[in-house]
Amino acid sequence: MPSPAPIDPADLPALARDTIAAAKFPQLATIDGDQPRLRPVSPVRTDGFTIYVANLRQYSKTAEIAANPKVELCYLDPDHNQVRITGTAEILEDEALLREIWDGNALLRQYLGTPDNPELIIYRIIPSRVRYMREWALEYHEVPLTETS
Repeated sequence: MPSPAPIDPADLPALARDTIAAAKFPQLATIDGDQPRLRPVSPVRTDGFTIYVANLRQYSKTAEIAANPKVELCYLDPDHNQVRITGTAEILEDEALLREIWDGNALLRQYLGTPDNPELIIYRIIPSRVRYMREWALEYHEVPLTETS
């Protein structure tokens, strides 16, 4: 297998954002006691490397995140580039942002009726670490969480 081209560290934030945009549906890892759990999720908003995920209260990940809010998202695009976002999930309480997410998401409106549906939880995943891997290079690159551009 050919070696992937070298990566300029200045390009890492853009490469990671492009992978997130192309992959669309990451896998979310949580912990259930001592057992990792993994499932695909459909983010309802992406702000840089802060990812927002809708959830229903009855889903098992609700109890898992309540017990241990440390999570990881893994995006894999069609070219096999990966972005892994390690972070902490918190319940979004910002009413204006909740309304903005609600207004921009037809599926939420179709299935949940109103934004104050008690079953709805939006998690904001605050990144503590972002890593990028090109194709199957077997080498992760640390992506800076703050950008100067």
